[in-house]
Amino acid sequence: MPELPEVEVCRRGIEPELAGQTVVGVTLRALRLRQPISPELVDLLPGCRIVAVRRRGKYLLIDCRRAGVEGTLIIHLGMSGNLRFVPPGLPPEKHDHVDLLLPTQILRFADPRRFGVVLWQAGPPEQAERHPLLASQGIEPLSDGFSPGWLHAALARRSGPIKPILMDSHLVVGIGNIYASESLFRAGISPLRAANRISRARYEILVPAIRETLADAIAAGGSSIRDYVHSDGGAGCFQIQAGVYDRAGESCLRCDGVVRQIRQAGRSTYYCAGCQH
Repeated sequence: MPELPEVEVCRRGIEPELAGQTVVGVTLRALRLRQPISPELVDLLPGCRIVAVRRRGKYLLIDCRRAGVEGTLIIHLGMSGNLRFVPPGLPPEKHDHVDLLLPTQILRFADPRRFGVVLWQAGPPEQAERHPLLASQGIEPLSDGFSPGWLHAALARRSGPIKPILMDSHLVVGIGNIYASESLFRAGISPLRAANRISRARYEILVPAIRETLADAIAAGGSSIRDYVHSDGGAGCFQIQAGVYDRAGESCLRCDGVVRQIRQAGRSTYYCAGCQH
């Protein structure tokens, strides 16, 4: 599933082409993905000017406005969704479900597994973040509020292993499986260590490691493990430079240890027992 870096790469890819554009029309080929798609979009969006393209966690927020209409198109890529620009008149493929028609091109949403979301939230931009899907989202790890002190205090009563806790979107958004493993490797912290048994000093190392890992992933275009591609059809390559992810049995890049693979909360965790404590 696309995580924060992949969604941010998508946002940066579509924003220059979308911001300031006027929606000409909407084509819906499916009225339900993970949740129903409102057929009202066909009448609501034409004539709207796209005023901003934002991200909240793993959700894309496209703010739209025209006389008498103000709201936000909320999009989640699901497990396999993607947004791409195509020329007018290009026939849709089997899993192309939604087209946003622009003056000179089309923004097309495809989702083979139909786990994505395309929703409309009426009201000013801040209203979108009160939508039930977004209201429960945790802190943004690239925000100023995500500090070592905040994380240390937030996990003071959490006795579970740190890695699955970092992936809890109600606490922190967008740190997926790859990025949790890589951040802990960079910080030298075992994924098995109880969150409330990590000192404030070690959180001073972990928080920058998380920020740097996410920033490096964004710079690399994210990670393409299964279906994820950019808005231009390209693939992310962060997984190629990973320190531990998907390297079970290989030598650690930092010490003489060997990368191990275990299961935590139903997901694969990769770490080096030699230098992660």
